Amino acid sequence: MRPRAITQQQEIEQVINETDVCHVGMVDLNGMPYVLPFNFGYQDGFLYLHSGPEGKKIDIWKNNPNVCIAFSSDYFLRHQHENVACSYSMKYKSVLMYGKLLNIEDLDEKKRILNIIMKKYTNRDDFDYSMPALKNVKVFKLVPEKVEGKAYGY
Repeated sequence: MRPRAITQQQEIEQVINETDVCHVGMVDLNGMPYVLPFNFGYQDGFLYLHSGPEGKKIDIWKNNPNVCIAFSSDYFLRHQHENVACSYSMKYKSVLMYGKLLNIEDLDEKKRILNIIMKKYTNRDDFDYSMPALKNVKVFKLVPEKVEGKAYGY
């Protein structure tokens, strides 16, 4: 069985919304791949990330904001014959999202985005933020340039 393409926007968004942690791939200053797990928010076709103000990923994104973000859901191991290793496979749905990260500076927009992220994990979007924390946190928006999905076993 070959993976099938996920082409319906509703199914793509379902995979994204059911993913707890996305993995953000980038290329470091030496041309090496670098991938990190992230909490995230997704709303109205845009993806949102947040980070501390310093670190390797921030240095990378200043020079190259291109990223590939991976999401996966509905995965579990299945088999046809319990004692035959080659009969085992992983059933899954996955989405890859490509684009450039935009650094958000506006404090009101940062707060709005942080509430989108918080709502994903807490089902609340009415949090308070201290001004020093809001000024310090890095918030990023991804406008997807390309999105592709695959499903195997569905």
